[in-house]
Amino acid sequence: MPFSPTAASTAAPPSGSGPTTALSPGRRRWPLEWRRCLLRTLGALALLGLFTPLGAAAAIPAPAAPAVAPDQAQEDAEEPPPLLSDKAFADLLRDGDLEQLDAACRQSADADLGERLRQLQQRLLTLHPAPQPLEVVLANADVLLSCRAPSEAMDVLNRFGPAAGAERVQWLQLQWRAASAGLDHRRAALALERLRQESGTSLDAIPLPLLRREDGTVISRSALELLALHLESRGFPKVGGELLVRARQGGLTGALRLQQAVGLLAELPATEREALLEAALDQAAAAGAWGLVAELLDTQAALPSGRAVERRLRLSGRLDDAYGEWRWRREDPASAPRTRQLEIQLRSPRDPGGHAADLPVPATEPAPTTTPAP
Repeated sequence: MPFSPTAASTAAPPSGSGPTTALSPGRRRWPLEWRRCLLRTLGALALLGLFTPLGAAAAIPAPAAPAVAPDQAQEDAEEPPPLLSDKAFADLLRDGDLEQLDAACRQSADADLGERLRQLQQRLLTLHPAPQPLEVVLANADVLLSCRAPSEAMDVLNRFGPAAGAERVQWLQLQWRAASAGLDHRRAALALERLRQESGTSLDAIPLPLLRREDGTVISRSALELLALHLESRGFPKVGGELLVRARQGGLTGALRLQQAVGLLAELPATEREALLEAALDQAAAAGAWGLVAELLDTQAALPSGRAVERRLRLSGRLDDAYGEWRWRREDPASAPRTRQLEIQLRSPRDPGGHAADLPVPATEPAPTTTPAP
C-alpha cells in the first residue's frame, strides 16, 4: 500500500528514537558470576540453533534483592560506595580476584581515575597467565573491557585458540566487542564475518549488544547493520549499503534498514535513492511510525524532490509539527505569511506546553521599600 500522509491524521509520532550505534557497557553490570554462567550456556544454545549474544544477560533474571525501605533505597542509590583508600587499593591489586577487580575497574572508570585504571589493567594482564580454560579467558577479557582496555582485552583473547563450534562463537563475540570498543573497524568487521561462518546463520539473525541501561536491559542491533557501519568507517560505505539492500525486509525494521542504506549509498543516482526511500516510506507508514516517515520525507525532499516537500508539509500539518513545516516553508518566498505565523508559534514559550509556561511572571513595578521607624 503506497504511503499517504492522510493516514497520519489518526496516529501519533513515535516517542522513541532509532537504534543507536554507541558501544558502551553502561554503569551497571551483571555480577561476574552471572556473566560466567551465561558464557557456559552459550555453547549449547548456539549448537541448538538458539543463538544468543554475549550481551543478552538481560534475559536472565537477577538474583532477588532483599527488601529495603523506599527512603533507604533512594539514599543508597544516591550515595555510591566510597573510593578505596590507597592501602586498600594496593591490597586489592595484590590479592583481589576477577570479581573484586571488576568492581574496582567500574568504580575507577566512573570516577575517571586514570592512574588506578592503568594499574588495574596491568594486574589483569598478569592475573591469569596462559594457558587458561576458555571461561577464564573470556571473563578476564570482559573485565578488561570494564577497565577501558580493549587492546589488552584483545591480547588476552589471543592467548586462546578456540575449537570450532560453540567455543569459537563465544570467543568471536567477545573479540567483536573488544575491536569495536577500540575502534578497530577492520578487526571488528572480520570478527563479524567469521561469526557468520561459525554460527551457520546470517548476520541479520544475530543481535549484538550496544548499551546496557540502568535497569539492566540491553539495547541490541543486528550484526548486519553493525557490519555496514564498520565498513563505512573503513571507507567502504557502498559495500555496506548494498549489504543492507540485499537483506531488506518488511516492517519498521526494514524501513530503518533502508534509511541506513540510503545514507550509505550517497553515490547512487537520485532516482535509485528515491525508489529506496519510497519503499521505506511505505513500510514506515504501514507501521504507523510517523516520526520516521517525517525523517524519510526530509531526506527525499533534499534530493531534491518537490513532491516529497509537498507531502512533508501536509504531514507536518496533521502531526502539529510546526518546526518541520517552518524548515521547508522558510525557503519559499511565496510562503512568507505562513512562515511568519509559524515563527510566532515557535517563539511562544508561555503557550500551553511551552518551556516557560510554569515560570513566575516577573514583576512590572519595583517592590515597595520599607522605611525604618524613627
